[in-house]
Amino acid sequence: MPTLSGAQFADLPEAVGRGLSDFLDSAQSVFGTDLRAAILYGSAAEGRLRATSDVNLMLVLAAFDQAKASAIRETYMIAHVTIKLKVMFVLEMELQSAAEAFAQKFTDILHRRRVLLGPDPLEAITIPRTALLTRLRQVLLNLTLRLREHYVSHGTRPERLAAIISETAGPLRTSAAALLELEGGASLPPKEALEKVAASLNLRDWVPVLRNISQARETGLLAADDAESTLMAIIGLAEQMHARVAAIS
Repeated sequence: MPTLSGAQFADLPEAVGRGLSDFLDSAQSVFGTDLRAAILYGSAAEGRLRATSDVNLMLVLAAFDQAKASAIRETYMIAHVTIKLKVMFVLEMELQSAAEAFAQKFTDILHRRRVLLGPDPLEAITIPRTALLTRLRQVLLNLTLRLREHYVSHGTRPERLAAIISETAGPLRTSAAALLELEGGASLPPKEALEKVAASLNLRDWVPVLRNISQARETGLLAADDAESTLMAIIGLAEQMHARVAAIS
């Protein structure tokens, strides 16, 4: 398997590039020929990583061996703490099934990925339209139900609401991108896709809502009134997006 090059991390913060390189060196050493590919995805793959962003990495393996998985544990936990690394350990034989089962997530991965090691195993992956429709309805409905509970249970804690809004932004944005794609629109980065969907729904005061979402992602902080009103607006947005997906044939 080819070695890593510094150019692969040139658009990432230095600490993130160094942490990724160290982890992948260990992964190659530990997994050996079982490691078929390493793929960076999400905002890091776009070179748009923020200080609060997770670094999302997929390791495609031939087998998930207990001894090897245990051997990488300490290195992984260090990277998880220092650079917020989150790794998906997936077998190459599982890729097509995973793409269909988690069609909304894998649609985003297909659009925002960077192969760091090995040949690209996702080139051959296809996501059936019906699988994406079904999964997107599930994601948006589940998101709506969870956010309603969060609003009731955490409504008096703006710091908690800001954290919830930050956590929600990713799936909401990627859902918007998938929705536009299903409707025949051009593929857009998730943040821009959510802006376009919100604008098309003629939601009142959506500009400050989207600004608050970005602020929660970047700082983890929102004023109490902003946190409460933004979460309610997100609930309404998720409801309308779900209805819009349900109307697609």
